[in-house]
Amino acid sequence: MFVLVNLKAYPCDPVVVAEAAAAVADDSGVRVAVAPQAADLSAVAETGVETWAQHVSPVEHGSHTGSTLAERVAEAGAEGTLLNHSERRLKLADIDGGLRAAERAGLETMVCANDPRQVAAATALEPDGVAVEPPELIGTGTPVSVADPDVVRDAVEAAERIDPDVPVYCGAGISTGEDVTAARDLGAAGVLLASGVAKAEDPRDALEDLVEDL
Repeated sequence: MFVLVNLKAYPCDPVVVAEAAAAVADDSGVRVAVAPQAADLSAVAETGVETWAQHVSPVEHGSHTGSTLAERVAEAGAEGTLLNHSERRLKLADIDGGLRAAERAGLETMVCANDPRQVAAATALEPDGVAVEPPELIGTGTPVSVADPDVVRDAVEAAERIDPDVPVYCGAGISTGEDVTAARDLGAAGVLLASGVAKAEDPRDALEDLVEDL
């Protein structure tokens, strides 16, 4: 299982979370990564934790003020990037462009999608992974694996029909180890979460709970 912690723009200390994630990954053997704000990529990567960007732009070097260049993300120490998170929606052409930019820079990719139909469309663009995240459950503390487990099952099946080599991850409302094992049992290859760790009083305790039964 892969546990990817998206720090969004929460008022947490990204280095503290990253150090906790690195320690838990080392102790448990579970793959744990952190996706901080772009300005914090280098500092997070220096902790040794697997580091992901929250987004890269579908652009190359040039006149693109305000864009997040995939090459600079990789140079900052990121190993992968999210694309099309529900809080950073993209047009289909821009998802494809972001994937090509990430591929050019050697970044692993995870495309977020709302439902199984979008998962199928995202899988057809050949990302390294897709994450199903019903937006109405994000930040609620109610995991999709409990609220609507068929969404996860159907997303896994939708991706398998397009490309069985593309893993499906489960997002929205994940906050406990039970949520992670439920996602695994539904066929997910990992989880994408945010507030359950970023807002925790003790990020290491929260992460240890997430991976305890993996």
